[in-house]
Amino acid sequence: MKGIRKMLDKFENAMAAAAFAEAGEVGTAKEFIKDEQHQRKQPLKRINASLVANSSR
Repeated sequence: MKGIRKMLDKFENAMAAAAFAEAGEVGTAKEFIKDEQHQRKQPLKRINASLVANSSR
């Protein structure tokens, strides 16, 4: 069950970051991504690049 909980936590963080990014709060969205990167110790380049691209809109 621990694996499912971790997966749900990651999904929740990704959805929160997406919601903040859509609302124009790119800085807050990036904080969610940084927290996730720190936990995984693996960059989430695709999501981060998407946030940067969307912030220029």
